[in-house]
Amino acid sequence: MRFHRARIGRIAILLASAIAVAPSAAVAQDPKAVPPKSQKKLPEAPSKLPKVGADRIRGLDFLFGALKVAPDEASAKHVEARIWALWMQTPSDTAALLMMRAKAAMDAQQMDVALKLLNAVVKLRPDYVEGWNRRATLYYLQNDYAHSLQDIEQVLIREPRHFGALAGLGMIMQDLGDDKRALDAFRKALAVNPHLDKVPELVKTLTEKVEGRDI
Repeated sequence: MRFHRARIGRIAILLASAIAVAPSAAVAQDPKAVPPKSQKKLPEAPSKLPKVGADRIRGLDFLFGALKVAPDEASAKHVEARIWALWMQTPSDTAALLMMRAKAAMDAQQMDVALKLLNAVVKLRPDYVEGWNRRATLYYLQNDYAHSLQDIEQVLIREPRHFGALAGLGMIMQDLGDDKRALDAFRKALAVNPHLDKVPELVKTLTEKVEGRDI
């Protein structure tokens, strides 16, 4: 766990720098010029999640270890789904209901409704990682990168191994034209979950762009 705590400091510095440039960059962007979010979908929980036990922290530690050594894609996706299931768990029935309604509102493109519901989740359970992560996703879909980055920071403070938030950070940095920070975030995501869809290709492309091709 010491490795992950050390990473929190580095990620916090990265986010602080990103937040400083994000408001002006996001406002200056023409929303129509931003790549459609459907083409750059953030990692999210599968629609059907497996049942998981109550020993959350020990379970996550075991699953993250299993994820790194998964022998094939199918095994990795099974482990990944169990991680998402643990992240989605909350002891609050109210928070769980609000999250379910927020997802339905987002699916129906009722973003204002979804935002109010997620604000309530975060206020009710500030310790609940997925409340922050879901709201970060909503802000990302609205091109509100400053608020999305702030919520991503809250996710990573609570769970520095959150590969979905790290990948989201990379996508925001890429949209803002900061390829170096995008590459750093994508590499951190892959270090946690080597089986993320499309992220290895993004790392390859950005590595060539930022660091140049190997001679």
